[in-house]
Amino acid sequence: MPSSYHHEIPGGAAWSAPVRAGRLVTLTALGADPNAALLLFAADRLDRLNLPDTLKSQMSACVKPPMVLMSDRGLALASVVASTLDWHDCLTGFGHDRHLARFGPSSYAEHRNEWRRSARTGLVSELAKHGLGPADLHGCVNFFSKVAIADDERASLSLVTGHAAAGDTVTLRTDQDVLMVLSTAPHPLSSADYAPTGVRVEVSPAPAVGADDASALFRAESARALEMARRAHA
Repeated sequence: MPSSYHHEIPGGAAWSAPVRAGRLVTLTALGADPNAALLLFAADRLDRLNLPDTLKSQMSACVKPPMVLMSDRGLALASVVASTLDWHDCLTGFGHDRHLARFGPSSYAEHRNEWRRSARTGLVSELAKHGLGPADLHGCVNFFSKVAIADDERASLSLVTGHAAAGDTVTLRTDQDVLMVLSTAPHPLSSADYAPTGVRVEVSPAPAVGADDASALFRAESARALEMARRAHA
């Protein structure tokens, strides 16, 4: 199905847009090891993505198809309907300025479009466009990234390099009107040189949801979140 909207987000940049219910939003990696940190809000901007509830109710430590991304109220915001990857990080949060401090100072005045910005900086900038601010930041999904237990005494988390390649995709179906806010800045656990990868966003109409919908059949909690969203916005 042809897209009705598409946009390429450069590496290290940010993007946001309201997306109507019943749309497919496909993110495509434009290079190796991208990171796309996503914040998700309902149309009222008050209800928003709740990752602890999303994970515990669907018995997972990562985001993957056909999971439902649930809100604070327990409603489905979007469903992960397809992905070439079986793991998207949602444990480590978004990167802060301190994660880029090792590269030295950076500003638009000095570096122009090569200005190094953390995910937090980019996300807050996009939130401001919609009347929101730092208080509206919440746990994000780091699409295309995978973390694993490191081989150290602390059993700390480490970023798995080589997890995603150019052309890898993940597709969300919006289950109600949402605001999507996205940053392509480096993952907070990245130890690589600063060379973030861009991501392409495509939005297209979603087919009608049928009785065989994989997200609704995934778990009883998933089906309940989808039904609650349907009733709330009927």
